[in-house]
Amino acid sequence: MSGKRSVEFLDEITSKRPCQRQTEKLFARLHLQDKLTQKLSPKEFLHFCPSVTQHHVTSEKNLAYMFLHRLMMLDYRARYISVRPDSPEGTDPKSSPVTDISDWDTFLSTIVDTHQKEQTRVHPMDVQMAVFHCSDSFLKQMIVTKLSQCQYALPLLVPDPVTKDIECPLWTFRQITKTWMVSQIKDGACIITVKSSPVCKAQTPLVSFFRLGSLSLSKSQLMNALINDCHNTFFHRNCLGSTRSRHLMDGVAEIAWYCPAGKPTDAFSDCIAFCNLHGDALQVKKQRDILIEKSSINVFLVESFQKDEESRSLLLDLLESHKPLIFIIEDYSCDIVRAKKRKYKMGLKGRNQPDVSEQLKTIIREVLSSADGPSSQPLFQLESMDSISGITVDEHGEACKRGRFAASEIMELITKENTDISKINHLRGDSENEKSENQQETIEESQKQCGAFYSKLFIKTHSALAPIEREYFLKWTQILLDDHSTENFSSVLHSLGENCFEVLPIGNKHDKSDIAFKNQTEMEDISKKLPSGSFRLEHMFREMVHICDCCEYPDLTAELMISGHPVKLIDGDAGHLPLKGISSLLENVIQKLGDKRVFVLSVLGLESPERGGRPTMLNTMLGLQSAVGAAGRCTKSAFMQLLQVSEVMKKDFGTDYVLVVYTEELQGLELEDGTTPQHGNKLATFLVSLGNMTLINIIGADLLRIQVILQIVQTMMRMKKVQLSPRCLFVHQNVTDVPAEKKMDERKLLQKKLDQITKLVKAKEFESECFTDVTQFDIQIDVKYCEHLWEGTLPMSPPNPGYSESLQDLKNNICKASKSAGITLSQLIMKIKDVWNALLNESDKSEMPEEVIEVLEKLRPMVAEECFQYAEDSLKKKSVNQNELMKLCSHFVEQFEQAHKGKSQKSSSSRSWIRSTVRVYTVCTGRTFGADASILEQVNQKSMEVQLTSLEECDIIIVFCPITSRIASDLAAALTREEVSSNDKPVILVLMHHTRDVKYSTGRRNRAELGPNVKLQVDVLFHDTQNGLLQCDRNKQSVEEIHNELYEHT
Repeated sequence: MSGKRSVEFLDEITSKRPCQRQTEKLFARLHLQDKLTQKLSPKEFLHFCPSVTQHHVTSEKNLAYMFLHRLMMLDYRARYISVRPDSPEGTDPKSSPVTDISDWDTFLSTIVDTHQKEQTRVHPMDVQMAVFHCSDSFLKQMIVTKLSQCQYALPLLVPDPVTKDIECPLWTFRQITKTWMVSQIKDGACIITVKSSPVCKAQTPLVSFFRLGSLSLSKSQLMNALINDCHNTFFHRNCLGSTRSRHLMDGVAEIAWYCPAGKPTDAFSDCIAFCNLHGDALQVKKQRDILIEKSSINVFLVESFQKDEESRSLLLDLLESHKPLIFIIEDYSCDIVRAKKRKYKMGLKGRNQPDVSEQLKTIIREVLSSADGPSSQPLFQLESMDSISGITVDEHGEACKRGRFAASEIMELITKENTDISKINHLRGDSENEKSENQQETIEESQKQCGAFYSKLFIKTHSALAPIEREYFLKWTQILLDDHSTENFSSVLHSLGENCFEVLPIGNKHDKSDIAFKNQTEMEDISKKLPSGSFRLEHMFREMVHICDCCEYPDLTAELMISGHPVKLIDGDAGHLPLKGISSLLENVIQKLGDKRVFVLSVLGLESPERGGRPTMLNTMLGLQSAVGAAGRCTKSAFMQLLQVSEVMKKDFGTDYVLVVYTEELQGLELEDGTTPQHGNKLATFLVSLGNMTLINIIGADLLRIQVILQIVQTMMRMKKVQLSPRCLFVHQNVTDVPAEKKMDERKLLQKKLDQITKLVKAKEFESECFTDVTQFDIQIDVKYCEHLWEGTLPMSPPNPGYSESLQDLKNNICKASKSAGITLSQLIMKIKDVWNALLNESDKSEMPEEVIEVLEKLRPMVAEECFQYAEDSLKKKSVNQNELMKLCSHFVEQFEQAHKGKSQKSSSSRSWIRSTVRVYTVCTGRTFGADASILEQVNQKSMEVQLTSLEECDIIIVFCPITSRIASDLAAALTREEVSSNDKPVILVLMHHTRDVKYSTGRRNRAELGPNVKLQVDVLFHDTQNGLLQCDRNKQSVEEIHNELYEHT
């Protein structure tokens, strides 16, 4: 017996060797032979990289990478990539050799050789599966998620190419959610119910297809006719690029879901899963048995019932089974034949495929709707694959299990006592003033929440895990949060639909009874629960940033931001930006990366009821995992995400990273009434002001939608303190192909509309007549058109390849703009502060009467900053008597103006609150890298205004003297300059030492040697890598001394 087993084992090894050699050769051709052990990861593809299009032709060695890049763009044509030979000749895939043959017999015989050459091409599904096998679990998850978005079938059971062990990649399905519509008749009315569920938890019937032997009919093509006859969900032999030879697909089981649209034309009334086992079912027993057991209906395609004993024995066993069974027989010519126990057979001979597919739909509907059918039996659920013996499940890995356990603890804490997760994201408030007054109370509340949710568990867990376990922990936390949000969101929508059905008939009768009022109130209460459907992992990160004063969260959040996770920048409900937290976060990023240059790309969109807005655009164009709430709902806040520029593009791009800052659609219909316009415009103004370029996403070509940017333009014009030069680029999505002449007319109309808006909102201190006076905008190149996102009718339609092509063209425009733009991370910190503070100041002013604003504008240059701030804050408070304060401010302005007309002397007691003016002439003897401007800016923030004037009009001269050789020689050269030595005006001498050392010794100089005109000499430290002036005590003291000396000359 043992000898027989040895012979069988040797025979099995011998039979595998040719297949194994072919597999190894395939990986070598794709240059992936090393990646079977050193797996590809998402980090290798989540870069800002060159655009790729359908017209790109690649070689076999780059085929796998081209496939991945195209798939990340949501281009379902990624399977059909033109390939050129790796040899120098024959680079044109369309060209074929021409042979001069006069003998027609010889000519005809060459057909065989040509066909053999054609077979050597790599099968498209071999490329897909080779990439899948060479990817780590996180990249596999991304691949499967993108395949699902492209409406492709997904690998359910996968044989290992080396060991032949069967694996179920359950982890890869975790981020996929399916949404479908089910129609029901209730009281004579058709009600459409929207259902949404993660595919791992969805309970649906499963219909599995098997093939016995070799058939002329394509099983995969027949399945496509059942699911979507306009799209190749399952790749089949008649698809573009298919070849006879394939090495990685036999034994693979793929799964896809049919999702109805709630229309009479739906093939099936509810969601159904379809599974396709590739290869001969007789040769892959383990996969076949698993699917037969799990399926609600089994469909077998056979050549005939009399083929061989093995297949006949299998068929007889299936007929004895209780499972519904459908036989499709190739050499059989009959219509549907039904036997007992829900067994069916139908023939293919002499029939066309559309008739066969329609009859097959009829049988499946009949079986699923019967009283004793699968609906009365347990339905298929992906998570049930976890318990099958004899196969490997990827989620059984130790790192994955530890990450899931840790994330489950987080979710258990969140869902304990039915906590509303939308309330976790706190810091509510009606105004910034209210938050300022209750700042301590708010921080204490946040600290309390942090202690309960994050500080004691999230950070502790994250720090205790190994690096790979941390990645799983973060992914699992997001997955469980999304599952919880989707479940809540679906239940809220269901309740909302039921209440709406009850309210509408009452409303139609104009019934004002208590019942109608009660139902309406209940519906409004249910609607308020919708925000909980958009709570995501990045909301947790933002809470950690917000309370950075009491813990070390920014360091952790910096790591997450560098790794590509989105971080919440502005709270959507309170409209609050935690400046300290964001500054600390970015400073930690600088410590880890250096003060890198970033190109800030702001993205916002205008309100649209259609799907396919800003999140999809970013995910498709840049490969981001943009924040999208449950069931496709958009975010309510502003987020930022760091994207590294690939090494290939760094030279041309001009920056190291792209910082993408994005927010919701403006005037979102889901926001609460009354707060929508102010909320959206505040966020939008911040993003436009912060970005080097702003993409304004408009769904359709309706130019009237741009009216919502009116307040944005107004606020930008009023923000005088912030030096802004943003560039705007309008992107029209879902626009059909139109002639170039019409596009030009639309561009002119857009320009006219924007100019009209600018004229409407121009402030009296500005002379802006057109939109280009406010922002950089070129109507010829800054308006782009994108095709429709979907190719067909949702929810079964795939993304339109033309959509991704349009976005790649848009990406090229961003690349061109980045060459002359970008700022360092440290400059970004300052810009965020400046823009946000200016925005808050203008927001407060918009609520003041015009006469109050006018008095404040007069008061500002007259008094110290502290005094002015007190007056302004007092006028904002509703608790003070504003009329009395207005009279006091007006009286002060009048007295101050009269005093200056009379040239009255200022008293020493007034120095603390009167804002004095000193006229200064500056001399700079070398490069300071902006340190001189920084000193003047800091002095100007004190209770004094520094006016730069000519040498004749100045009160004092400041000499900035960078030390480039020896102090004595540089000092003498500075003091003997004509503008310094030719008059008797007082001089402040600033010696500037180029160093990074904050403890640098500058030495001492004799005051008498400097001359009688030098009233003050100070030393400062600066460096070109530190934005000019160093942050140190020495420089602070020197600035204070300069301020005091200048004040003596006001």
